[in-house]
Amino acid sequence: MTAPTVVPVDLAGRAYDILIGPGLVASAGAELKARFPGARYCVITDGTVAEHHLDALAGSLTDADLAFSSIVVTPGEGSKSFETLESVVDGVLSARLERGDLLIALGGGVIGDLVGLAAGLVRRGMRFVQMPTTLLSQVDSSVGGKTGINTRHGKNLVGLFHQPSLVIADTATLDTLDPRHLRAGYAEVVKYGLIDDAEFFHWLETASAEIFAGGAARIGAIATSCRAKAHVVKIDETEQGPRALLNLGHTFGHAFETACDYDADRLVHGEAVAIGLVLAHEFSARMNLASPDDAARVKAHLAAVGLPTTIGEIPGGVGSADELMRAIFQDKKVKRGRLTFILTRGIGEAFVADDVVPDQVRDFLAEKLAGR
Repeated sequence: MTAPTVVPVDLAGRAYDILIGPGLVASAGAELKARFPGARYCVITDGTVAEHHLDALAGSLTDADLAFSSIVVTPGEGSKSFETLESVVDGVLSARLERGDLLIALGGGVIGDLVGLAAGLVRRGMRFVQMPTTLLSQVDSSVGGKTGINTRHGKNLVGLFHQPSLVIADTATLDTLDPRHLRAGYAEVVKYGLIDDAEFFHWLETASAEIFAGGAARIGAIATSCRAKAHVVKIDETEQGPRALLNLGHTFGHAFETACDYDADRLVHGEAVAIGLVLAHEFSARMNLASPDDAARVKAHLAAVGLPTTIGEIPGGVGSADELMRAIFQDKKVKRGRLTFILTRGIGEAFVADDVVPDQVRDFLAEKLAGR
């Protein structure tokens, strides 16, 4: 097997590696045994991922003579809940894992966020390994230590920062993804180019077909995304400054997910982000911060790969502008009632704006809801 690409996340005292490449689930047992001698494990996954990958991971752990148990939860955003968190915590405690043992999050962003939070809570902090199986989780949510669950008030409002001890991103697991979820993950890849790497975005415009087909381009896109996130996490682990840039498109996107009650049949996270990326660029153009041509370019690329780019494409609608504003005001980036948005001066020139006037956002959303 070809050696994986290794991207280090350099955090003082808590540094860890991201391993990227095909076939890493099958070799995970040997990797874990070498890195964490004597540890026991609990694998947490969902029903869909379990069908595709749990047997391979279990076989790898067994071959390495590692003791483990497993917990399988219901697939989907609905599992990012207090109820499922409680069941996972109970399962881990029932397995009598100790603080020095590890949880394994085998799945997409939902599983990673849920298991990371459980690991941070059980015995006041256990180690855990991220094994992301979706493009979105491989390039974004598995890296950086953000964990959380949703509430009726909004997305990811209950959680903590808890870094993994290792990330194993087996790119072959992406071959089992349905096209919709692969496209959704691609929105997060595009985000990195739009934040501060115009050259990367330009490459994506020409290489997207190859990325979707798999192979070297896909591994390269994942590695570039992980390096970008690792750099930001190193300088601002708990989102006190530059890390907020990683939320480009997410303030709008999270509001849409809340409006859809986290119903994945209507909208998945990456689709919400795609629409949010377009709106962030269009709103920036409206504020005379960026050229409308840049917004059109972003919209054209996302649409070309099959992602939604307008509010009108969300099945069932998202309510009124006032309802969306209520969701936006619950966003974690609101400070003392002031809206903080990630806006842009052009492709690759995102910045944190903490002086956005709510009425301007409301009027903008009202126009978009009206199809203008």
